[in-house]
Amino acid sequence: MRFELFIATRYLRAKRRQAFIGIITGISILGVAAGVASLIVALAINNGFRQDLQERLIGSTSHVSLLRVADDGIKDWPPLVARLAKQPHVVAAAPAIFEQVLISRGPRARGAVLKGMIPADERNVGDLLNTIKEGSATALDEDSDQGSSKPDTPNNPEDLRNSTSGSPDSLAGVHARVAAMPPIILGKDMADNLGATVGSVVLVTSPQGELTPFGMVPKYSRFRVAGIFNSGFFDYDSSWAFTRLSDAQRLFGLGDLISVIEFKVDDIDKADIVARQLEDAAGKGFMATNWKEQNKALFHALNMERLVTYITVGLIVFVAALNILISLIMMVMEKTKDIAVLMSMGTRRSQIRNIFIAQGVLIGIIGTAIGLLLGYSISYVGGHYHLISLSPEVYSIDYVPFAPRLRDGMWVVLVALGVSFIATLYPSWSAGRTLPAEALRYE
Repeated sequence: MRFELFIATRYLRAKRRQAFIGIITGISILGVAAGVASLIVALAINNGFRQDLQERLIGSTSHVSLLRVADDGIKDWPPLVARLAKQPHVVAAAPAIFEQVLISRGPRARGAVLKGMIPADERNVGDLLNTIKEGSATALDEDSDQGSSKPDTPNNPEDLRNSTSGSPDSLAGVHARVAAMPPIILGKDMADNLGATVGSVVLVTSPQGELTPFGMVPKYSRFRVAGIFNSGFFDYDSSWAFTRLSDAQRLFGLGDLISVIEFKVDDIDKADIVARQLEDAAGKGFMATNWKEQNKALFHALNMERLVTYITVGLIVFVAALNILISLIMMVMEKTKDIAVLMSMGTRRSQIRNIFIAQGVLIGIIGTAIGLLLGYSISYVGGHYHLISLSPEVYSIDYVPFAPRLRDGMWVVLVALGVSFIATLYPSWSAGRTLPAEALRYE
């Protein structure tokens, strides 16, 4: 052990008459530990939110979306989809229609985004159809034979009345009529708000109506609930619904048009580059967006939150550094005679300074080690057991996610030790200026 480090470790073990200095040293260690642990936990929460939201967004939506600049939709889309699916970095492509609708069941109604799609293609670009917890998405297949299997029958008298509209048909006729209705998949929260279950009948109203002698009348159609999905993302579960592409085209009166082509790419970080390539390949009149642009405000807010976390929680480390400064200054005052004796025995001023620098850095190292152990332990337990619950209506997820990263820990260690080192500069400089003759004059 080096001479300076040996003396520094001896000074850290305060004697009984130096108990007050020992208490301040202990408070300094606890301050550094609290600051480091707080930074680790806060950054783990921030990274958890970012990672969780990014995974849910990317899993629920496409990486790149291509749409027409004009509002007339995309014509002759099958050859265009096939051609663009062969572009570099494109894994899959799928046609889709997005429109705002009103979904109602009896007196209950909810605004929703109705997505018309082809299930086989949709599964290649997104995971929402894989989150169906009740029912099945097989009814959405365009070539499915609805009459070949037992139909989902209304399980509520109100659904029977809605499907028959008061006609005296037999129960078998009611079942056949419901089975002939186009299928729809609802989000869990939307289904709960509507009181709908698998087999229920809902009324879907499109604001894009048709012109009649009485003016513009909204178009509507009755749909049979074939499944309920639960993605865990409140925005989707409360306001999204899926149906077949052909049924959506009939409801909105689009003919054989689609509104968007969705793509999945092999590298999500290059989605913006691939989007520009697809836009050029599609030709004039097309515009491409990617998941980064669509969620730019959300991830910008997370970045700002991360910066604010560094600043606010970093103040705890700053306060701990002040405690280190105070404890070292008091230690220098207490050890003035010892310093003078050491210098009179030939100890150099640089060695005296190194003694107190080592002492402050040791406090920082001990506090940082305790803080790292505490911070990562809290993050692991919180992330593994989902200890902190959230309101999904506000935060889109129902628990606080923890995702600690080794890189964040390295940055926190550098900051904590750097601040601890800076706090030692003045006391060590003051100790090095001690004059042995003056210090021992009255001894």
